[in-house]
Amino acid sequence: GKDYFFVSEAAFRAMRRRGELLEWATVHGHFYGTPRHFVERRRAEGKDILLNIDVQGGLQVKRRSRDAVLIFIQTPRFSDLEARLRRRSLDSETEIRRRLANARRELRSAVAYDYEVVNDRIPNACRQLEAILTAESLRVKT
Repeated sequence: GKDYFFVSEAAFRAMRRRGELLEWATVHGHFYGTPRHFVERRRAEGKDILLNIDVQGGLQVKRRSRDAVLIFIQTPRFSDLEARLRRRSLDSETEIRRRLANARRELRSAVAYDYEVVNDRIPNACRQLEAILTAESLRVKT
């Protein structure tokens, strides 16, 4: 209920059919999506919403919400991503290869994003994200 809302696959498919998801995708063999009502309610309260979603979902959000700001976060080098995945020791070799193949495809979509942050060190990346949020809060609304 804080970072994720877990539902059954049947419930997810029903939400998707009813148009209740702002975005959705199958990523690494799992369904992910963002409930539309959650985002709309927070936006109506004047809050900014930060979604940690894959490229498929990000591009859907951008198509549906023209004022969405997309930030592509990536590692300094592709080899760094592989090293991070291996250090986690969570995935099988097959899963690591699938994630790396997906990442290669996603990198080609970075040009559709508004900003790019290279996550070389977390404090640096956080400062850059804060700068983007500040700049966007000062943008003249048309």
